[in-house]
This record gives sequence, C-alpha cells and structure tokens, in this order.
Amino acid sequence: MTKILSILGSTGSIGTQTLDVCRMHGINVVCLTANSNVELIEKQIREFGPALACMMNEAAAKDLSSRVADLDVKILCGMEGLIECATFTGADTVLTSVVGMIGLLPTIEAIKAKKTIALANKETLVAGGKLVTRLAKENGVSILPVDSEHSAIFQSLQGSPDEKALKKIILTASGGPFFGKTKKELENVTAADALKHPNWDMGAKITIDSATMMNKGLEFIEAKWLFNVPNDDIEIVVHRESVLHSAVVFQDNSVIAQLGVPDMRIPIQYALTYPQRLQSPVAPLSLADYGKLTFFEPDYETFECINLCKQAIELGGVYPAAVNGANEESVKLFLQGKIKFADVAYLNREAMHSLSNIQDFTLDDVLAADRAAREYVIRNYNK
Repeated sequence: MTKILSILGSTGSIGTQTLDVCRMHGINVVCLTANSNVELIEKQIREFGPALACMMNEAAAKDLSSRVADLDVKILCGMEGLIECATFTGADTVLTSVVGMIGLLPTIEAIKAKKTIALANKETLVAGGKLVTRLAKENGVSILPVDSEHSAIFQSLQGSPDEKALKKIILTASGGPFFGKTKKELENVTAADALKHPNWDMGAKITIDSATMMNKGLEFIEAKWLFNVPNDDIEIVVHRESVLHSAVVFQDNSVIAQLGVPDMRIPIQYALTYPQRLQSPVAPLSLADYGKLTFFEPDYETFECINLCKQAIELGGVYPAAVNGANEESVKLFLQGKIKFADVAYLNREAMHSLSNIQDFTLDDVLAADRAAREYVIRNYNK
C-alpha cells in the first residue's frame, strides 16, 4: 500500500479496526490520536511507530509522554495537537474517527492541507456540510465514506459512470435494540438497555444514537452532502440483519446494493484502498446461513429523532449543527441517568427551535449554533 495514514481517534471502535486493516496490508501510520486511553495508545505507538501522537486530555498527554520517552515520537495535546496530526506533512490520508463535533475543525484543516479524507465522523458533514463539501471541491480533495451505509452507497454507485442515472438512495437501518417497541414501552428504558445493540460493536454515544435512531437521521443528512441528492430521494429502510448495508436505485429501476457480514473493517478497508479490492480480515458472507433478510418501514412516531433530522436539513442553515450539538449533550445526560429515553428527542427538538436560523452561515456561525444548542440542553434538561 502507498497510503500514509493519520488516524484521528485510534483507540475507539473504528480506530482499532482501522489498525487491523493497516496491520494486514502494511499501511504506514504516522499519526495517532486519542482522548484519554493512555494504555492502549501506548501499545499502538510501540507497534506502529508514528511520528506524532496526541491526547485530548492534558493529564493523559503528560502520562503518555513519560511512558514513551524512550521512543522517537512527539506527544501533542488538545485541539491544536489534533489539528497538527490532521495536517502533518508526512501523511497523505486522514481517517477521522473521533466522535462528535470535535471532528469538524481538524477535518477542515486537513482538507485545506489537501489530505484525502476517510470520513467516519458523520458530525462533520451534519454540522458543516455546505462548508466542508465546498472546501473539498475547491482543494480537489476526495472525501471517502467509512460509515458502512455510505460506503455501501459509494460502492453501489460504481455500477454506473453516469451521475444522472441515480434515481434514489436506499439507506438501511438496523432498527437498534428497541425495534418494534412502542413509546409506552420505552418510557423507562435505561442506558444499559439501550447499549445492547443486536449487530454492531460501537462506542456508547453511537450505540445510544442507534437506539433513538438519531444515528439514521444524522446519516440521512450526511448522505445528502456526500452524494448531492435531494432529501426526497433518500429512503430509509429498517433491515434487522445488517447484511445489506445500503443500495442505490437507478433510472431504469435497477437496484444495486452492497452486502457483507456486519463488520466495519470492510468499509474501512475500501476507503483506504479505493479503488482496489484486496484480501480482507473479515469473514465471508454466507447468505444460506442467514436464510432470510427482512425489511421494514421505520416507526417515525416512536423514533422521532429521524423526523427531527429530516426537518433540520429541510430548514437548512445552522439547524443541522444545532440538532447535532443538542443531541451530543442529551446523550451524555441519558448515559448519566439524568433524563429519560424520550427526553433525548424532546430536548433536541426544543434546542433546535430555540435558535434563530442562519442560511448563509460561516464556520463561526456553525460553532455558535452548536454551542447555543448544547447550552440550551444543559439549562433545560430538568425542567
């Protein structure tokens, strides 16, 4: 492999699986970043020998620095360090797998530095879609999707060289741990209940987003920006087995889909090796073992967060940034047991509508909307 990689978020679920791919194919990793998991990133540094490593937590950065004092690696800290890793001259590709809004600024700076972006941080496009995609176009930078659904769409689109041939995107959703439940049944579910995802091993925030189906709403917005399609041309379908990862419908009504076992290393590897297809560390798919694949309409009444995200992108401006910021705070509160499951959607909606919208927005406007929505949630969650 010729890729030289900087990984933002190397100790999380996506980061560790990315290193599996790098290990298998000998991909050179020159930057690693994490929030506070010093023990794991130390092991990664010793194995992959990066030039730079960054911890978002200052105490963790000091701890790491002392642990790897015998190695030739520069230890950085905070957002400045994250951006330095994102723009490191020795890397040509940045895989951004940090969770949340924190990924926006380093991704923007990486694009300005003309790095290829392997995007696993959906909040970047949710909050700053218009700014990010315009900047990528101006700098001739490719944004390659890592999310399994968007990778599936990207792969399926290889079935036609004609951009005008696309008719519709089918975005699949697992339905999360609460598929088939009513609002009444979900009144008293706990964070522990919500963290029991049936198919995927993900971090806590994304797993809660899957339970509320906010994750699918955010992915709806991300798909709009990645593939430049009208909102009405994106259809969400619940697919419980997570084998068909998403599909595209062409003008002749042919449907092309990408299938595989639910393992994130397939989309990660495709983003890192595109357009090549190489041997994978993932098990082969046996359709006979599954026996059947099922598909359902989403329950928009119970899982209101999907509609909220659709409304946010329809209204445009800074509303997607606001609803995303509100959700990050709401999920924290739910994980802490301070609010109920239904309060997540309620607080997200109220926070978004508490803001005045700005259509012709700047990066500062996006950051301000994110901050204001978070503050609204923190002020109002126990009222």
